[in-house]
Amino acid sequence: MRRDHVTLTVRHADPDADRLPTVVLTVEESADQLADRLVTVDRDSLGADDVDVAFRLQDPVDADGATGVFSLSNRVTGAFLLEVNTDADALLDIARTAREDDADASYRVLVQQDGQEVAVYEKQTLLVYDDEGSLLRQHSLIPSGVEL
Repeated sequence: MRRDHVTLTVRHADPDADRLPTVVLTVEESADQLADRLVTVDRDSLGADDVDVAFRLQDPVDADGATGVFSLSNRVTGAFLLEVNTDADALLDIARTAREDDADASYRVLVQQDGQEVAVYEKQTLLVYDDEGSLLRQHSLIPSGVEL
């Protein structure tokens, strides 16, 4: 899937909001192609535990207008499910809001197509990498007890 077939928007990234911060991925490709990406080898829908979420900066984290690549990948196979270029501030706001607003530091990833919800993943982990590929722990969401 090409990155330009996916758009990313952020909802509820305000710590005063009553809802989970949410990353909305709107996919513009055939329903069959998307469905094939979001299932296990046994054709079961991927659950939140089957999906890893990461954000890799393309610029230094403190640069004005920094951008990066947000991705969902299959935890078992490592295959990228969806990728999209996006503004770094919006993604870092999701992590910041989740960390400040919820004891579990939860957020939601919603995948939609043609205005329909295709998949929803409630997550507690968001790994943020710098432009050289090093993990930025201070900007990531890493549940306690998880070793990387």
